[in-house]
Amino acid sequence: MTEFSKSKALMQRGIDFLGCETAILCGAMSWVSERNLVSAISNAGGFGVIACGAMTPDLLDAEITATKTLTDKPFGVNLITMHPNLFELIEVCNKHGVTHIVLAGGIPPKGSVEAIKAFGAKVIVFAPTLALAKKLLRSGGDALVIEGMEAGGHIGPVSTSVLAQEFLPELAEDHVVFVAGGIGRGEAIASYLEMGACGVQLGTRFACASESIAHPNFKKAFFRAKARDAEASVQVDPRLPVIPVRALKNKGTEEFTAKQLEVAQLLNREEVDMGEAQLQIEHYWAGALRRAVIDGDVENGSLMAGQSVGMVKAEEPAAAIITELMQQCEAALSGR
Repeated sequence: MTEFSKSKALMQRGIDFLGCETAILCGAMSWVSERNLVSAISNAGGFGVIACGAMTPDLLDAEITATKTLTDKPFGVNLITMHPNLFELIEVCNKHGVTHIVLAGGIPPKGSVEAIKAFGAKVIVFAPTLALAKKLLRSGGDALVIEGMEAGGHIGPVSTSVLAQEFLPELAEDHVVFVAGGIGRGEAIASYLEMGACGVQLGTRFACASESIAHPNFKKAFFRAKARDAEASVQVDPRLPVIPVRALKNKGTEEFTAKQLEVAQLLNREEVDMGEAQLQIEHYWAGALRRAVIDGDVENGSLMAGQSVGMVKAEEPAAAIITELMQQCEAALSGR
């Protein structure tokens, strides 16, 4: 009997869509989801996704090139819809024959989905509401990720379990849908597969993988943390288009509140417009995250983490994480 036969049977549409062995995607984590972790996850049968974040087209070009030297398995690229060079980044993906592009951070701008599909790549979208999900899928999205507020990084206001109950009965029969947010064990994967999901996306479980370049201090902070330590940021000014971010509480989360006040004052003085204000906020997060992930400054940097962080106990190879998740999922399905 094929290993993980029950799990893979329920994941089959996701496996076919991604072109990998198991329909487990790695969430795109800026500074973390780079060539080493992405290639390790893809080589282990999952689906790695490069986090482009604030990269320039030249940097993304180099990152994709480097990743392709480490794996011959499929992987994707996550692009932020508000990136000022979005269409140039799409062209870089075209140059490299990237097969899957994840559009995150807002509604894709006009022409972006068409530009991706023009060279045959699949488009994966996020949607916080069922109505928007249907619209994005009608407009060319090939697959959907529903991500609950338990996730790390930028989050919406609704829990994964509620989103799954709302979206899956409506969409799962006709569309490829992945579930994300707060998933730390295979038993949860089994439940979402039984509800109709084609696969899942995890970030926090992979952030401390052996192949992750995250600083030892960053990983130790994850090992110490409990679910309640991963808190969502607060929006201090209703005019600011700030998407809440879930991270481990530290001085950096307090500094973000001060940064919002600073940007709000710039708006008051009409020194920036709303678009520039949002970019300043995003650049803050990119810098704060780098301080934690790369420099190991876990006091002042951003420790973006989902509430599943309490299940991250030790550094493990990506392959071991995927195997454990699949074993737990298979055992849960077999015991039904």
